[in-house]
Amino acid sequence: MKRTGNWWRVGVAWAVAVVAVLTPAAGSAQAAEGTAPPPIADGFGLTQVAPATGGPTDFHLTVTTPEVSGEQHIKIILPRGYHDDPGRRYPVLYFLHGSPDDPVQQTYPALSMSDDMITVIPDGGARSWYANWLNQKTVLGAQNWENFHLKQVIPFIDANLRTIPAKKSRAVAGVSMGGFGAFHYAQARPDLFSQTASLSGDIDLSANSMDLRLAVVASVTDALGAVCASASGYCDPNDSPYKPGVDSDALFGSPYPVFNIDWRWNEVDPSQHMDRLAGIGVSIYTGDGGGSPGNMEFWVSGAAKNVKARMDALGMPYHYVNYGDGSGWGTQCDGGHNAGCWEQDLRDLIPRLERSFAS
Repeated sequence: MKRTGNWWRVGVAWAVAVVAVLTPAAGSAQAAEGTAPPPIADGFGLTQVAPATGGPTDFHLTVTTPEVSGEQHIKIILPRGYHDDPGRRYPVLYFLHGSPDDPVQQTYPALSMSDDMITVIPDGGARSWYANWLNQKTVLGAQNWENFHLKQVIPFIDANLRTIPAKKSRAVAGVSMGGFGAFHYAQARPDLFSQTASLSGDIDLSANSMDLRLAVVASVTDALGAVCASASGYCDPNDSPYKPGVDSDALFGSPYPVFNIDWRWNEVDPSQHMDRLAGIGVSIYTGDGGGSPGNMEFWVSGAAKNVKARMDALGMPYHYVNYGDGSGWGTQCDGGHNAGCWEQDLRDLIPRLERSFAS
């Protein structure tokens, strides 16, 4: 959609700067027992296109689905004792990665610390925003990420692994873009999850947080080669994971907060629907980005505060951690939008999930 006016050019240029700091087949039948991933059968619209890669408790699948174009990864981390007790079943944490990341790159040590739950990390693409896109006819092809995760991945995992297939034993959490996804999924399907957590998430996409909304638009449109900001810090607008750019309206329709034409954004905005999480455990983690607008954490911290205020107004319980500059939050956190802080978030979150599942 073509837009004119200096305010839009300034807004997109600013959003590019914000986006620049966004985060970064079954095992062989001949393999010796205990040295390969467990056998996984196709189903629920998912087809494996390659053998599982990895070991018996930490591996990933490569699948295709009619809901999302291309090949997608699903990383699975099993408890260390999973193969020792064939009668035991486990709760599941669905962990959603950030933009423009990939499940295989989710190597936080904390994700492997639990002996009491399975962790599943489904592919969220570089800029899926964990949603069914409004426009399914862009050059990107099918972009029904919400269908892929909620209608396919979850029953696929329950059918293939020894899960406890119940709301009480299922949680969804995520970092950055995945933090938005975690709240969005829990709000869309509160029947599926008993716990949700945002780690530096984009959980306010209202007109009050146009900075984050424009950052989302910049990733969708690949504004000015927006990813001069891969997680590695390498900057080449001609090698952007957000290419090809598509229309700004392709994801949730018009992002402009005038004449209520942005109603789809408001419908998926977590901050406006916190009441839908009644009865679900809510956790929010944020730093302050050193107080610098050049750090993405500065902006998501504002979103976290807005959501906290909304929950306070509703009288809802929650677990809220603002670790500021990170000086008291582990040994690798500087308060920024990065893995050092998220590792410590997970070290706080995972034992709390375990206690919740066991209660």
